Amino acid sequence: MSEAATATHERRASWLLALGAALGLGVAAAHLLVAPGPGRELPEGAVARVEEAIIRDETYRRLVAALASDRRTPLTAADRERVLDRLIEEELLVQHAVALGLVGTDRRVRADMVSAVLASINASADGYTPEPDEIEAFYATNQQYFARPARVRVRHIFVAHGDEPEAARTRAQRASERLRAGEPLERVRGELGDEVLAPVPDAPLPPAKLREYLGPSALEAALALPPGGVSDPVETPQGFHVLLLMARSESQAQPLESVRPQVIAEMKRREGDRRLRERLDELRADADVVVTAELP
Repeated sequence: MSEAATATHERRASWLLALGAALGLGVAAAHLLVAPGPGRELPEGAVARVEEAIIRDETYRRLVAALASDRRTPLTAADRERVLDRLIEEELLVQHAVALGLVGTDRRVRADMVSAVLASINASADGYTPEPDEIEAFYATNQQYFARPARVRVRHIFVAHGDEPEAARTRAQRASERLRAGEPLERVRGELGDEVLAPVPDAPLPPAKLREYLGPSALEAALALPPGGVSDPVETPQGFHVLLLMARSESQAQPLESVRPQVIAEMKRREGDRRLRERLDELRADADVVVTAELP
């Protein structure tokens, strides 16, 4: 075996050990181990026993196949034994971690286990396939959720507070009056406005995007305007906005066929949430949970 191949093999073996340890900690979700059968003989479909934990044949075969896919030459008997050794060592480390109490105290280990269980519940929801009538009923109830969002095109003049906030307010008020009188926005902005680091694009934008440029107060004022309307100065922590609503399009419902994949994906997501909530309720009902009368 060449030095490069040997290095690749060693890296792969190390990766398998690290991956196996992570999967072992999420055993309930990853199904690496099964309950042992009676007696000390290996049950059918097992390749090893570590204390009372059984390492399954399918786990061993999967990791052998993963290692073989990274090799240009066939695996040797020694390679296969090394894979089994890694699985045994993984299980020994997992059992040692349990004995040390890491499952109950190490935040990273606990987070990995929770993630593994959540992944298993989400995977079960991925297999959920709603019937056509269920899709139609769900879409009819949630049509607005899948609608094309409203869009607004707004132009504005910004006047910074500067050292004299009241003088800035007066400038902003004059800008509003001049716009209402029909003067071109560019001229008024050039004479009374200040530059902004992130100017609002002169294009139709969803309200959520427009909020990123203007903030909530200015967005609310803009949405209250009729097309062609000019706002009074809207004060923000940075200064004053004078807003001109150029155009607005309302939210539009989409035909089901054009959003069917999104509808099914959302149904699966909510089904996953439902199954998780159901499982958590079952676990809590079966557990002896005691909480303090007053939180610290």
